[in-house]
Amino acid sequence: MNTRNAILFIALAVMVGAGISWWTGRRAPGGDSRVVATIVGEAPAQHCGPPSTDASHPGMVWVQGGNFRFGADAAFPEEGPASGATVEGFWMDQTEVTNAQFAQFVAATGYRTLAERGVRTGADPDSPVVAGSAVFRPRGEGEAMRSFVNWWQFMPGASWRHPDGPQSSIEGRDHYPVVHIAFEDAQAYAKWKGHALPTEEQFEFAAQGAGRKNAAGNWAANTWQGNFPSHDTAADGYAGVAPVACFEANRHGLFDVIGNVWEWTRSPYFDRHDSTEKRAHPDGYDPTQPDERDVAVVKGGSFLCSPDYCMRYRPEARIGQSKGLGTAHIGFRTVALR
Repeated sequence: MNTRNAILFIALAVMVGAGISWWTGRRAPGGDSRVVATIVGEAPAQHCGPPSTDASHPGMVWVQGGNFRFGADAAFPEEGPASGATVEGFWMDQTEVTNAQFAQFVAATGYRTLAERGVRTGADPDSPVVAGSAVFRPRGEGEAMRSFVNWWQFMPGASWRHPDGPQSSIEGRDHYPVVHIAFEDAQAYAKWKGHALPTEEQFEFAAQGAGRKNAAGNWAANTWQGNFPSHDTAADGYAGVAPVACFEANRHGLFDVIGNVWEWTRSPYFDRHDSTEKRAHPDGYDPTQPDERDVAVVKGGSFLCSPDYCMRYRPEARIGQSKGLGTAHIGFRTVALR
């Protein structure tokens, strides 16, 4: 991340409408007695577990390529215009990359994520660099609770090892998706594996047919139920992030391509598929965050997407995210062509 203010980054993170797990009745830092959020029935750490996959590509499934309708015209403006697209077949991780998998990468390479190395906390080039990341901590009451500026905090010490802040850990959470991963962190892992991040077209094609509920009306993805952002009833079985593969796979055998955590793609973001900014800004451009010159598409929505906020639990949904840092709601998976 360059010298842009970390508070600006947090505001950008809000735009993707997501967050992290927190404790029932958790109270605001610093002795503030206001309840910041109520989460009902948070599930204990567990491993749901996908079935075995092809031995030649462990943990991956083959997505047969084909033609499809890319984008949508009747939902959010940034999803259009819809057009025909073709993707070749590819291998894709069956689940989001987990804490255990990312830990193997770190053990093998000594890699430190951007959140661990630190982000500059002010616009001044001489402002301090602080290790940490953005976490979701809604607080206040009434209208204050509904204001996005009260939802996020830059928390020193938050990282993939400490997803809820420095006092938390991933012990017992090996099979949860790794979060607080910046674009460059995801790219580094993919390169180590000999893979790549998916393009937006690959991800959207692979996610076809997935949604918040299945045809029978049963929960098919980890999203928010209840009044956002104050009360998640966990009607789908989970409040906060869930272990990978706890919901049914889609027709390709992929888990959690909708919900749980947003996922990085390698595609630059523009606010329309036919944007005229592509030549001038090859690394992405979002007019709602014009100072960011490196903006990538994230897909899939997260466990904070609800009917009254975000609503992006659809394959066509897309948001632009600054590559400068991860947050507690962004994960990733990788692809391979052979």
